[in-house]
Amino acid sequence: MDRVKSSMQQVPNPIPKALIRRTAGANSLELDKESFERSQAVSINKAINTQEVAVKEKHARTCILGTHHEKGAHTFWAAVNRLPLSSNAVLCWKFCHVFHKLLRDGHPNVIKDSMRNKADLSDMSRMWGHLSEGYGKLCSVYLKLLITKMEFHVKNPRFPGNLQMSNRQLDEAGENDVNNFFQLTVEMFDYLECELNLFLGVFSSLDMSRSVSVTAAGQCRLAPLIQVILDSSHLYDYTVKLLFKLHSCLPADTLQGHRDRFQEQFKKLKSLFYRSSNLQYFKRLIQIPQLPENPPNFLRASALSEHISPVVVIPAESSSPETEHMVDMVTEDLVDTDVPNQPTAVVEPRFDDLFGTSASTDPFNFNSQNGMCKDEKDRLIQQLTQEIDSLKEELESFRLESGRLCQALRGRVSELEAELAEQSHLRMQALGESEFLRAELDDLRRVKEDTEKEQRSLTEIERKAVANEQRYTKLKEKYTELVQGHADLLRKNAEVTRQMTVARAAQDEVDCIRREMQEKVKAAQENAERQEHDQVKQLQELQRELVSSRAELETLRVTMAASQQSSEELGAQLSIMETEKAELVESLSKKEAELSGLGEELERIQSSLANERESGVKTAEALQNQLNQKESREQALESQLVAARWATLQGAVEEAERIVTESLALLDDPAHISCTSSADYLASRCQASLDCLDRLHSARNAYLSDNSGLSELVRAVTQFAHLVGDTIVQGSATSHMVPVEQADALSDSVKACGGEALALLAQMKEQESLAAADSATLRAALDGVLATAEKLRPRGLELQQGELGDLVEQEMAATSAAVESAATRIEGMLNKSRAVDTGVKMEVNERILASCTDLMQAIKELVLSSKDLQRDIVESGRGAASMKEFYAKNSRWTEGLISASKAVGWGATVLVDAADLVVQGKGKYEELMVCSHEIAASTAQLVAASKVKADKDNANLGRLKLASRGVTQATAGVVASTKSGKSQIEEKDTMDFSSMTLTQIKRQEMDSQVSVLELETKLQKERERLGELRKKHYELAGVAEGWGEEDEGTV
Repeated sequence: MDRVKSSMQQVPNPIPKALIRRTAGANSLELDKESFERSQAVSINKAINTQEVAVKEKHARTCILGTHHEKGAHTFWAAVNRLPLSSNAVLCWKFCHVFHKLLRDGHPNVIKDSMRNKADLSDMSRMWGHLSEGYGKLCSVYLKLLITKMEFHVKNPRFPGNLQMSNRQLDEAGENDVNNFFQLTVEMFDYLECELNLFLGVFSSLDMSRSVSVTAAGQCRLAPLIQVILDSSHLYDYTVKLLFKLHSCLPADTLQGHRDRFQEQFKKLKSLFYRSSNLQYFKRLIQIPQLPENPPNFLRASALSEHISPVVVIPAESSSPETEHMVDMVTEDLVDTDVPNQPTAVVEPRFDDLFGTSASTDPFNFNSQNGMCKDEKDRLIQQLTQEIDSLKEELESFRLESGRLCQALRGRVSELEAELAEQSHLRMQALGESEFLRAELDDLRRVKEDTEKEQRSLTEIERKAVANEQRYTKLKEKYTELVQGHADLLRKNAEVTRQMTVARAAQDEVDCIRREMQEKVKAAQENAERQEHDQVKQLQELQRELVSSRAELETLRVTMAASQQSSEELGAQLSIMETEKAELVESLSKKEAELSGLGEELERIQSSLANERESGVKTAEALQNQLNQKESREQALESQLVAARWATLQGAVEEAERIVTESLALLDDPAHISCTSSADYLASRCQASLDCLDRLHSARNAYLSDNSGLSELVRAVTQFAHLVGDTIVQGSATSHMVPVEQADALSDSVKACGGEALALLAQMKEQESLAAADSATLRAALDGVLATAEKLRPRGLELQQGELGDLVEQEMAATSAAVESAATRIEGMLNKSRAVDTGVKMEVNERILASCTDLMQAIKELVLSSKDLQRDIVESGRGAASMKEFYAKNSRWTEGLISASKAVGWGATVLVDAADLVVQGKGKYEELMVCSHEIAASTAQLVAASKVKADKDNANLGRLKLASRGVTQATAGVVASTKSGKSQIEEKDTMDFSSMTLTQIKRQEMDSQVSVLELETKLQKERERLGELRKKHYELAGVAEGWGEEDEGTV
């Protein structure tokens, strides 16, 4: 738009020559534009490269001056979009540095031109954010800072890119609206938080124990912090001033969050400024200010005068020849084009055109007029003077026409600028909407991706669960097969052992037989030798006897016959003995043959036994190896099973910790404040938690003894977590219904209970401390909560069974007596009114008392029907054997019945009192109508309490419903008679304004308006008071009667 305006101002009169000159200069403009874009691309590529060194100042300055030259950042983004920023972290880091400089010192349109690339910068920030160290993390933080800076300047266009503003401009930015200042302060806090995050990220990525500021890599990371220091100093100054302004307009409690956030950022900024000032790299480039020792005291308004704005000083540098050349070039480009410099070659033809002469005919060329006379000269001078005057007039008219045309063109330019601004505003709105829709689309995509991830993870978990189940089934089958194989191998081993035992027994038997045979052979040989020796001895004796016989033969011839006979006998004996010897020798040979056969059989058996022993040993070794392998596999499976059991237990304990932690977190949740519960339900939850704690202890002992009770322990842990979490939540909800002191004590008790539960679960997570996990402290905490709940229980619940049954009978009897007494009193009041009153008043009193009498009769009928229905309920077998036991068993229903009976009796008494005052002229008709409505509500409560346990086909239930409708009609009759009586009484007070003047009527009218306003205000207050009273009545009735215990509280 400035170019259009300047071009319009360059042409004072739209003549063809000017158009021709502009057309002729188009080619030179295109050449200048190409040269400019080429030089900008070179500077951008030199400033943003992959070398880990700091950006050179001259290249960054060239980029900045280029934005002022083209009044935007189109050329910059055209060059940057061709760079691979997403693939090189150093390149992206140096781009962020240069872009930060452009946002601060470049043309104001840089921010607007850069907003269209905001989505790409956000995606790049998320992409680099996946890296946890190095330049990737720093690039993510820096891109977030740049996005925040652009959004801040778009929301607050009064702030320039370098944030340099005066106090007056700062006040104008908030438009003197405290809401704007409040929002502006929050945005500055967010802006400064991003600056501090980048500060901390750079320092945390450097090794500060070494002189990193003198290295090229360190300077590459530290160089962008100069821009951060410049922004942070201004943001800190403006935040302090805005907070003082807010504290002068808003209460201190409202700004507590602002003060806390400022305190945190002040400490960080002070520390970072101090650390930066000690680095050698910053000492020669920038003078960093030091913040005060303590932050400003915003609660003291005079402290603003003590505040000193931090000033960052950048020392002046001697400009290089390249810099001077660039500045001269840009200065020529940036010169004001409102008054263009016309070249001399163009001015001279215009002079000739205006005066219509040339150099050859110029009257002022005195070389060619030496021969002219003086008169001719005067005439020429006069003629020229007249022409000059006419030309001046023409020039003046031309100037006026040009001014008019310029004014018209300026107006048109203004209109076009306004339209352009409107279009820009609409475009920004469209961009904002598109950004918002894009953000929503990204959120929806992320939600969809998260959902898909969760679905995939759930599917994967289910698949793993099915695979684990199948694997467990296979392992179980394999384990069964191994056990069966083990049993078979054991049986085979026993059979082989038995066979070996039999073989050994057979071998022992053979050895024994062999020994016996050897002993027999030896005995036979000894016997044969002994017999042979005896025979030899006998033969020797015989020989000796024969010799002696022969010697004596001569002498003993007489005994020869005897001797011969004896010798024959001896011969026979000898032959017999030889025969026996031969038999013994034969038997000996047989025995030897048998013995040799037995020896061969023994050798064969021994060889077979050796073979069988070797095969048995080999089989036993193979079986033993298989048995060892199976035992090792069984041990591995057992270890895996133990690990799986422990992992399952740990998962259950972790889930239990999460449940208890979430329950504790609800105690500080503002949305939980409106939740309430009863002390009875809290006591039941505490008792259930104590019982579950016993189960948990037993399950843990069973698991520790044989590792078989894992499922029971997991169930106990899960139920324990839910019950303890429910106890914590119900305790917090119950604390909202009790006084402050008791509420604080109850909250502390449930918090302590939660802490002890987490401690117990933490002990159960570790395998070493599982056996030593002690639940005594948790039991004590639960006992404390239970004791507090017992103290908070309504006193009406402490009645014994007999007392509760008697109380029902007493209340029903008292209600009947109250109704009878009310009917008697109404009858007495009716007789008294007839004796005293006359006329309209007596008619009104009779009508009201008659309707009250009908109401009492209807209530009496309702009470009798309710008694009959209660008797049917008890006798029908739906309760206990006796009426008192039935009432005690259904204590909640009984207490509702008692409460309804009390309300009916009380309402009847109050109605009679109100009717008595109305008849006497001392009461209000409205009070009588309110009492009627209260009796209707009480009877409805009694009907509901009576029929809640009755059968729908019960005849007495039908009578009760008819009696309830009768009470409703009688109540309507009382209200109608009261309203008609009130209208009849008030008709007598006629309004007579005939004797009043205009001023008096006006005065009365004003008084009436004041009265109307006062009554309306009072009516509004009374309605609010009625609402609060009803709320309090409901709460007290709920506490007194234990509402909500069977519904598990209102949480």
